[in-house]
Amino acid sequence: MAVNVLIPLSNASSFFHNNSEIQELIEEKNWRQLKDTLSVLPAPDIANLLESLGDEWKVIIFRLLPQQLAAEVFGELDSNKQISLLQQMNDERVRDIILALSPDDRTDLFEELPGKVTQRLLNLLPPEERSESLQLLGYPEESVGRLMTPDHVAIRPHWSIKEASEQIRRYGRDAETINMIYVVDDEWHLIGDIPLRRLILADPEQTVESIMNYKFVSISAFDDQEKAVRIMQRYDLIALPVVDLQNILLGIVTVDDMLDVLEEEVTEDIQKGASVVPLTMSYTAASSWTLFHKRIVWLLSLLVAGILSGSVIAHFEKIIGVVIALVFFIPLLIDTGGNTGTQSATLIIRAIATGDLTLKKWFSVMKKELLVGILLAGTMGLLIYLLSYLWKGDPGISLVVGVSMIVITLWANLVGSLLPILLTKIKLDPAMVSSPLITTIMDVTGLLIYFSVAVWLL
Repeated sequence: MAVNVLIPLSNASSFFHNNSEIQELIEEKNWRQLKDTLSVLPAPDIANLLESLGDEWKVIIFRLLPQQLAAEVFGELDSNKQISLLQQMNDERVRDIILALSPDDRTDLFEELPGKVTQRLLNLLPPEERSESLQLLGYPEESVGRLMTPDHVAIRPHWSIKEASEQIRRYGRDAETINMIYVVDDEWHLIGDIPLRRLILADPEQTVESIMNYKFVSISAFDDQEKAVRIMQRYDLIALPVVDLQNILLGIVTVDDMLDVLEEEVTEDIQKGASVVPLTMSYTAASSWTLFHKRIVWLLSLLVAGILSGSVIAHFEKIIGVVIALVFFIPLLIDTGGNTGTQSATLIIRAIATGDLTLKKWFSVMKKELLVGILLAGTMGLLIYLLSYLWKGDPGISLVVGVSMIVITLWANLVGSLLPILLTKIKLDPAMVSSPLITTIMDVTGLLIYFSVAVWLL
């Protein structure tokens, strides 16, 4: 059976000397050589390779991988590919793969699977691992608890550095990371941490409490994952301890998990910014019906709002009939309003997302945006007044267009600034203030402003 393997050129060197080697090994069914070749490749590269193969070959190659490498590759695949592989493996192989996953990766997998499949996998696990997985799944969705792993190293404050080092050697192999060692009391309350470098360089006879850091940073298991991202960015951490409401150490979250969260949040914000209901899967995994469903909701909403724009024009039909030249400036004014509002909203949404802007600062934001709006409105209004006068030579129409531009620009800037803050205040995602939404709002209100100014001045 001929097998076509498509490997991105940028990654080709990390797979094989050339693409034909893997194809040749598969076609010749040279499993021994293929197994040896795969065993020296990084897990992400093998995952990319599997993505390019059909289901039949995907399972065959996956079965050639050593257990630990297979688990790493499995963790790199998207949820749909994982489900497909699970359905084609026997229970013993599935159990080995699931057990080899880290607790947080195991939880990620269970979150994506249908309930019945998750229950089947949980039943395959030993009691201790099953209890651990159920505990992590018990935390709210998108909470830090869903991401944390209990695999870490903790030491006591009264221990000597020598005793602490022995603890690290004993349990560090199974820990997610040992770059930071956490100090707990007899009841497992987190009381400090020590960078591994400091501990290694310390005198073996010193006590842990003499070198530990008391000004540690931690996060609650019930906090939102985005908060963990911001904390790790702010303090430049590669791991963050997770505690319960009594400050008992439960586990840690690591930077690789935070990168995944960050990617998901950015993707979600981009989709919301384009008025698309965020996908819960990758684009390639989404069906045409899913894409239709995610997009049609906002499009219908914006369509209804667009009808209001037509109603505004119909309401001012009389003055349009008298001064037909007003129509020529509609696209210019409306587009400027939409662009201004979108600029302002984008800046505010990003500032909120990064933690640079909080609700407590809303008044200073309004003052700043009001000043910016006045400067923008004055500049744009004067410019369009001069251009319209040079074009049409009618001072009355030029005045209407200039004044309308000033009011529309100022209004758009305030709307773009206020809406994200208002949504944040009522506990909604400010990213919902999408570019199409701002544009539609300005279509309706901009036309209303323009023709109202025309009635007033003409």
